[in-house]
Amino acid sequence: MIALGFWKKGARDFMGLKLNLFAPALALVLAVGPTNLLAQSAASSEPAKKQSVQKSSAKPKVAQKKPKASAKKKVVKKSNTRSFASAAASQSLGSRLGLRDEFTEVALNSSAVIVVDQSSGEVLLEKNPDVPLPIASVTKVMTAIVTLEAGLPLDEVITIAREDASLQKYNGSRLHVGARFTRDQLLHLALMSSDNRAAHALGRMYPGGLAEFVAAMNRKAQALGMAHSKFVEPTGLSSENQSTPRDLSRLVNAAHAFPLIREYSTAPSAIVRVGKKTQEFRNTNALARAGEWDLGLSKTGFIRDAGRCLVMQATIDDQDVIIVMLDAQASAKRLRDAERIRQWLETERKIQDLARS
Repeated sequence: MIALGFWKKGARDFMGLKLNLFAPALALVLAVGPTNLLAQSAASSEPAKKQSVQKSSAKPKVAQKKPKASAKKKVVKKSNTRSFASAAASQSLGSRLGLRDEFTEVALNSSAVIVVDQSSGEVLLEKNPDVPLPIASVTKVMTAIVTLEAGLPLDEVITIAREDASLQKYNGSRLHVGARFTRDQLLHLALMSSDNRAAHALGRMYPGGLAEFVAAMNRKAQALGMAHSKFVEPTGLSSENQSTPRDLSRLVNAAHAFPLIREYSTAPSAIVRVGKKTQEFRNTNALARAGEWDLGLSKTGFIRDAGRCLVMQATIDDQDVIIVMLDAQASAKRLRDAERIRQWLETERKIQDLARS
């Protein structure tokens, strides 16, 4: 009986616990109704089912290797700064100063020009006549004057030394080290063929050496009134050798007084023995080689900073004139400038003759 009582009591407690556990669910059913509750339960489980289906049906992603890009050469754009700088560096001093565009009565390519009546000293034509510019091998005219005024023996034999060959650029020469020439021959080759080793040897063999020779060049420049001129060596290879067209007209006028300078600077060519062989040397001025001009003196010049230079004494239509042209852009343009000046002088002379009549 006691056992039966305990069992009944446990059964009642167990049923009470069950009812307590299911009481909230029963209340929900009574509130919304069994039909609506089932509908909501189905709706809430629908997305989960779809997601699980999608996950199961999705194909596994396989990592694909990207095709290697074909090797392309990396193109590096070069800066224009360097090209502009190199272009500027390759220009003459006159070009860098903008002198070429200066307006003149005659259209000339040269940056600086003067044409002077040799008899009266009247300036007939000018373009930047007082601007100092590098004069290149026009320097050799002064080299010749200083050599001749020193009264050194022209028949003295001078050997080309290594020092004469170890010069700056533009120093091509057929006068090899060890070759022997008279001072007269070196003077001839310096003036006619513009040989740099010949000019340097003349300066080196001057009493007191090269330094004294350069000092004598500058003293002569001052004596001639070449106030804006400077010389640092006898060949013209240095751009520090500078002068103006007006100063150079004085130099040409003084040099024209020396018969040897007149003869050697205008000779079309010469045969000179170099070592065991004889060689022909030609004048660097095409006008002197052609023989169409009546020239009393001629000297060309070129280095990068100087451009193409030319000084001449000429007789044009019975008028003795001195022509100085500095810094043409090319040899052909330098010759064209000379021809234009000659045509202009001939035309001016005709106009003057008509005016007189």
